[in-house]
Amino acid sequence: MMMWALAILFLVMWSPSGCAQKKSFPSDPHAMETKSPLNLSEEEWRRKLSPEQFHILREKGTERPFTGKFYLHKEKGVYCCAGCGQELFTHEMKFHSPCGWPSFDREIPGDRILKKPDYSFGMVRTEILCARCGGHLGHIFNDGPTETGLRYCVNSLSLDFKKED
Repeated sequence: MMMWALAILFLVMWSPSGCAQKKSFPSDPHAMETKSPLNLSEEEWRRKLSPEQFHILREKGTERPFTGKFYLHKEKGVYCCAGCGQELFTHEMKFHSPCGWPSFDREIPGDRILKKPDYSFGMVRTEILCARCGGHLGHIFNDGPTETGLRYCVNSLSLDFKKED
């Protein structure tokens, strides 16, 4: 398990796309309480989510890079939180990043995503969470290639997809 964590740390810290964060983002460290805004118990979340989704959304886990179903996904539609269905990103916001996770350059407006400092694994990052259910989505970095300069690095298992008609 320790070797896997070190491998992920290496992949996050080193990449041709510059996956290491260059600066922190402003956020309110008290914006996310430990209890979900949907007021679901841990047992209710376990019944609602797959074990893998529970690990990522509720325990702040991560999927292995290059394995997520949305990493190379190119259909038109909307990416929603797998925990509560809140719409978070559109296909126009998605871009290919060689870091191994689905990447977006912005979020749908309306305070749908909370940003919180994350000091785990000896790094300084900004965690992104669904504002409706508190589910862990991934992290945001300021090394994106588009005009926003942002890269929302998101776990596929934290997302669902609604195909555009």
